[in-house]
Amino acid sequence: MFYRVSTNHEIDEVVNIARNIWTEHYSPIIGIEQVEYMLNNFHSKDAISGEISEDNYLYFLIKKNKRVLGYIGLQVRSDELFLSKLYILSSERGLGIGKAAMQFIRELAQKNDASKISLTVNKNNSDSIAAYYKLGFIKTGEICVDIGAGYKMDDFQMELVI
Repeated sequence: MFYRVSTNHEIDEVVNIARNIWTEHYSPIIGIEQVEYMLNNFHSKDAISGEISEDNYLYFLIKKNKRVLGYIGLQVRSDELFLSKLYILSSERGLGIGKAAMQFIRELAQKNDASKISLTVNKNNSDSIAAYYKLGFIKTGEICVDIGAGYKMDDFQMELVI
């Protein structure tokens, strides 16, 4: 179900599924203009390739029967695993894929001797926040970051101690 991304073709698959998920899920939350900005600057082939080659990121496609259902992006840090991206097609939510993904992520954290999994989530992304709480995450702070072009990421910081 979880396939590590390493080839250009696999990165293209991440870029394509990101466009589908982000356009549908985030347009009502942050607007289509910021969605396009985020896709072009943080979910592009160049951005993902750079994160993998230079920033200690691991990407995984979530697949079932060769069909891409979502993706995961993680950064391995000294004592934690930063969950940068966990996105699943809306048609596949509520079927246990997110729960399975979190179990997979916990196992990766343990293999990397991480004591916690951390993440940031948009303050208005209530469904995802509720899901993270259900999975055992706690809110540890708030962060507002200027990401350029007049846009900000206004997020909660959350973590799960493992």
